Amino acid sequence: MMASSYNAKEEDGRNSNSSTHGGAAVAKSKKPDNTAFKQQRLPAWQPILTAGNVLPAFFVIGLIFIPIGIGLYVTSNNIREIEIDYTGSESGSPCNDCSTNFTWNTTTPCICTVNFTLNQPFEGNVYMYYGLSNFYQNHRRYVKSRDDSQLNGNIKSLKEPSKECEPYRTDPVTKKPIAPCGAIANSLFNDTLELFHNEPNGRTTAVPLAKRGIAWYTDRTVKFRNPVGDNLSEVFKDTEKPMNWMKPVYELDPSDPENNGFINEDFIVWMRTAALPTFRKLYRIIHKNSSSTLTLPSGSYTLKVAYNYPVSSFDGRKRMILSTISWMGGKNPFLGIAYITVGSICFFLGVVLLIIHHKYDSRNNSADIPN
Repeated sequence: MMASSYNAKEEDGRNSNSSTHGGAAVAKSKKPDNTAFKQQRLPAWQPILTAGNVLPAFFVIGLIFIPIGIGLYVTSNNIREIEIDYTGSESGSPCNDCSTNFTWNTTTPCICTVNFTLNQPFEGNVYMYYGLSNFYQNHRRYVKSRDDSQLNGNIKSLKEPSKECEPYRTDPVTKKPIAPCGAIANSLFNDTLELFHNEPNGRTTAVPLAKRGIAWYTDRTVKFRNPVGDNLSEVFKDTEKPMNWMKPVYELDPSDPENNGFINEDFIVWMRTAALPTFRKLYRIIHKNSSSTLTLPSGSYTLKVAYNYPVSSFDGRKRMILSTISWMGGKNPFLGIAYITVGSICFFLGVVLLIIHHKYDSRNNSADIPN
């Protein structure tokens, strides 16, 4: 029989050999190696904050941030932007009848018109956005409710959508898979917006709105693809449209085969969820006319709305935004105000600390002078 003995040193990381084998005991320690890195003896630099190096830093930050903030603020203010709220929840508003009577089960869109005036002309390309308020696209379950493999044109996922799409995975009546599945696709914004210019001579001219080029290039060419097939109606024949849609996915833009199905740019823009409950998404682009210096001249305009998207159930609001852009993007005065505020605070603190330093430093120097 073999006997074993307990050695307390083994729990401490030390290894001992039996004297019967004639070997010398070799001890292993848990102590870190005696190196500069493991014993924390590496050379280090610790700044000593004095008035001589702190005060210039405050003034430099202030002198740099204030001009940058002024430039950003002026640039933002030069951007033309106008918002038109067409929710229609108020009594007497042009879209009040549509807001009151339209529901998801309504098959015929409600048409309303909103008149507004541009006091200043819009130059260059003009971007039309639709905006929603109190709509939480950042909810965890909402964000997960999609099948990226299906949206990428995978036939298997088209027939068997991901379980993440529940309860918008299969049609409750026909039991066929829904394409596209999920809560994001089911809540697709589907109002139709048209813009008309009311000229002084009484004529009404439709403003051309470009529907291509509003989605990210990577989304359209990489993330979203139609299933392989020449006829989309045949490809999607064994699927059902989302419950809140008026028409199937292969009829989103029947006039343009390159903008239909999963690669429809309105659909792609909606599927990129917003981070905040109040957001805007690009809807159309009004390109600058080379024969005219003004894209949208000042004057009277009419917004024609096919009211398909009710928002009263979640106390939301809808609006149309017309905006130009600059080198820094859209209108955003906050960034310039933030730079000006930080720069002003730093400059003010620099002046205060300079006065305090000068006052108490002079007092200390006078105390050192012998009588």
